[in-house]
Amino acid sequence: MTVVTTLTDPGQVPADSIRDLYRDRWTAELNLRNLKTFLTMEVLRGESPDVVRKEIAMHLLVYNLIRLLMWNAARQHGRDLHRLSFAGTLHRLRATVPLLAMIDSQSTRRQLVAYLIESIANDTVPYRPNRVEPRRVKRRPKAYDLLNRPRHSFRGRIDDSCR
Repeated sequence: MTVVTTLTDPGQVPADSIRDLYRDRWTAELNLRNLKTFLTMEVLRGESPDVVRKEIAMHLLVYNLIRLLMWNAARQHGRDLHRLSFAGTLHRLRATVPLLAMIDSQSTRRQLVAYLIESIANDTVPYRPNRVEPRRVKRRPKAYDLLNRPRHSFRGRIDDSCR
C-alpha cells in the first residue's frame, strides 16, 4: 500500500499509524454508503435549506439509533461491532417494529426484542482485511432522458413510436 502524506517525520507519525488511519477512512466510506443507500439519503427531497437540514438530521438520528442497537447486540453477545451487518440490522428492525406495535404483553415484547438483538448479533459480515473494491456501477442506467419538467409538458409531445 502506498499512501502519500505531508507528515514527513517517521518518529512522530509511524507508517503503521498512517496505514491504520487509511483503513479507518474505508470504514467511514462504508458508513456513509450505509447512510445514503440503505437509509435512502442519496436524494434529498427538501426544497429549502431549513427542510434539507431537518431531513439530514432525521437521517442521522435514525442511523445513530440503528448503530446503538447494533452496539447493544455486539456488547450483549460478545461480537465485534464492526463485523455486524448494518443492512441486516435495518431489515430485521423494519420487520420487527410492526410486530412490537401489535403486542400488548410486556413479557412478549421483551422476548421479541431479545430475539431481535440476538439475530442482529448473529448476522456478521466476513472479515476482509485490506479489502479493495473498485469504484464501478454494477448496472448501467437506462437510456431515457431525465424527467426535468412536469409530466404533463411531455405528454403532448409523445409520438406513436414511444407508446
